[in-house]
Amino acid sequence: MLSQDKVNRINLLAKKSKSEGLTEAEKAEQKKLREEYLKAFRGSMKNTLKNVTVIDPEGNDVTPEKLKREKKNLH
Repeated sequence: MLSQDKVNRINLLAKKSKSEGLTEAEKAEQKKLREEYLKAFRGSMKNTLKNVTVIDPEGNDVTPEKLKREKKNLH
């Protein structure tokens, strides 16, 4: 995940954007940090999903085949 310093900077820039506006350099920095945050979030979510098994009410494993293949690639 992203370092706490970078998360704090994202939050500071968001607050400043709402209150007084950002310079062009700050807007570029904010965009870069947001993209980095989203990349880290998506990677974390993909790893989480690779550990999920879907079971229907009858107790059958109905995990999508694509997810099953991803799990096999981990081992």
